[in-house]
Amino acid sequence: MATEGIPISALSVRQPWAWAIIHAGKPVENRSEASVRNGSMREMIGRRIAIHAAKGMTRDEFESAARFMATLGVTCPPAADLDRGGVIGHVRVDAVVKDHPSPWFFGPRALVLADPVPVPFIGAKGQLGMFPWSPNSASPDAPAKWMRASAPSGRLATGESPGANERLL
Repeated sequence: MATEGIPISALSVRQPWAWAIIHAGKPVENRSEASVRNGSMREMIGRRIAIHAAKGMTRDEFESAARFMATLGVTCPPAADLDRGGVIGHVRVDAVVKDHPSPWFFGPRALVLADPVPVPFIGAKGQLGMFPWSPNSASPDAPAKWMRASAPSGRLATGESPGANERLL
């Protein structure tokens, strides 16, 4: 597992936002004032950090983010194709701001990111705030049932019928 050249400091970001930072030109990562203050984020200005794709991603989060990206002309990959539970790339932190002209800025604070570099998935445990990561042998988390594409027959890609509380995508 090659980790050479990947910064040891990481920030865990939920998908599909982590994908957008590395692959779609998302130049800011929105954070609360408390997370900037308590998460050692200002210390990273001028340095590179790893982007850790968090394990968690709800259907509502994914669908909302994908709709937003579509308004910007960005096609979000299907949920099942987004790696979760490890490092997917690294970026340079240029600033921490209260406002930014990017349509990706929601505030109230954001890290301004530049020069994204994708890397092959490296399993790693995440945590809140800025953290020192270390590789593990984990593969990306398996997609949840809702993440799997539906087949034209109305069945899930696995051949299962959706449960009572699960709708087809």
